[in-house]
Amino acid sequence: MKEIKAFIHRNRLADIIHALRNAGLCGGLCNLSVADVTGTLQALDAREQDFSLDMGDMAVNELKLEVMCADEWVDRAVGIIRANGRTGQAIAGWIYVIDVVYAYPIDGN
Repeated sequence: MKEIKAFIHRNRLADIIHALRNAGLCGGLCNLSVADVTGTLQALDAREQDFSLDMGDMAVNELKLEVMCADEWVDRAVGIIRANGRTGQAIAGWIYVIDVVYAYPIDGN
């Protein structure tokens, strides 16, 4: 099993999620979550950028998309995220793929 972490611009999220679902990659054993994060992506416009007191510099309000999926789905999922996460900038975000050693369900019993 793999964890795919993608740091993306907020306006690309819906297209990425729809494309993952349409490809059948987010259902069943696929777990997907999204978190608001502050990072250093190049801002698309002034509304996306703000001064971060924590970082002491300008920062971008971006999203971290996390997808847990079977090993055989990784290349396809990464391709979908890359294709649908484009913004027209040279670098519109980053994707990391991490091995998951164990995954345990939280049982309701």
